[in-house]
Amino acid sequence: MKIGFIGSGNIGQVVAEGAIRAGHSVVMSNSRGPETLTELVQKLGPKAKAGTSEQAAREGDIVVVTVPLRALPQLSTDGLAGKTIIDTMNYYPSRDGRIASLDNGSTTTSELTARHFPEAHVVKAFNSIYAPEIKTTAKPKGDPERRTLPIAGDDPAAKKVVTDLIEAMGFDVYDAGSLHEGFRFQNGTPAYCAHVNRTDLIHLLRQAEE
Repeated sequence: MKIGFIGSGNIGQVVAEGAIRAGHSVVMSNSRGPETLTELVQKLGPKAKAGTSEQAAREGDIVVVTVPLRALPQLSTDGLAGKTIIDTMNYYPSRDGRIASLDNGSTTTSELTARHFPEAHVVKAFNSIYAPEIKTTAKPKGDPERRTLPIAGDDPAAKKVVTDLIEAMGFDVYDAGSLHEGFRFQNGTPAYCAHVNRTDLIHLLRQAEE
């Protein structure tokens, strides 16, 4: 599978590394242009290439959107119809500015993402783990210390694709429900960045207040 990355920051880089280790190839992009990604692509190896965000969207079988939330309105929707999007974004008012619908809890970051990409299938994932831990806490299937990561989304097929990817990267997966249920593991909640197993994760998710 080829995975396109719109955004090549800390999360994007380490998810790309994990995806490559799991046997996939990647197309990396950022807002500054592919020529600025030469060093990163060399580091990632022969299964990685740099491109524009449009290339990443068009060529990716699935696409990871991993930019600051404030940049979401400027992202192109070209090439994403019918595709699975992994949304890793979190809302930080000090960085992103105040967004009233997030402040009052009437929507979530991933629901905003889904509205921006109305023809794609958005799955919330990788937003509730510190970037380095995507590499350092991965464990083989069956390991008693294997960590569980939450996802949320409205499309069962898209969630299955994302679940398979995350499991191949070294984690168990818990489906927290619809895209709106992503609020349960957004920053500031008990489940956010919790290094726990499935049972403990479910308990923490239930503690979130909408």
